[in-house]
Amino acid sequence: PVGSTSSWITRTRSLNVTVVAWPVQAFGDTKLRSGSGNRCAGAADDKKADDIVVLDLRGISTFTDYFVICSATSEPQLKAISSSIREQIRDRFARKPISEDGYPASQWIILDYGDVIVHLFQGEKRDFYSLESLWSDARRISLEL
Repeated sequence: PVGSTSSWITRTRSLNVTVVAWPVQAFGDTKLRSGSGNRCAGAADDKKADDIVVLDLRGISTFTDYFVICSATSEPQLKAISSSIREQIRDRFARKPISEDGYPASQWIILDYGDVIVHLFQGEKRDFYSLESLWSDARRISLEL
């Protein structure tokens, strides 16, 4: 029957599409005390990331709830921050990024956890892309690291 789950699955398989449901884990209030976003910021802080900012995009974005933005001073540090975030989120929340893009040589790494997207920049790339200005309507979250 049209609209039934079985017909939808059949059509999905014929298109060779995989659908994955991802559990969304929100932060709650504007003070990050726990949750994946706070852990991302904490993991970045553990590796001495500079200028860590968390933007609350709820209500102004349809694709994520929060951005965690930070800077590194070198490619090795960028790689260390990225690895630290992946490891700590995996260990604490049993989550892997839905998607990853970039690499240390590109000076911008993105880790997409669905409800949280982490942007790791090196050098002048952060100023060039200016995500904080682009999302200036977003509320900044105070961190307790």
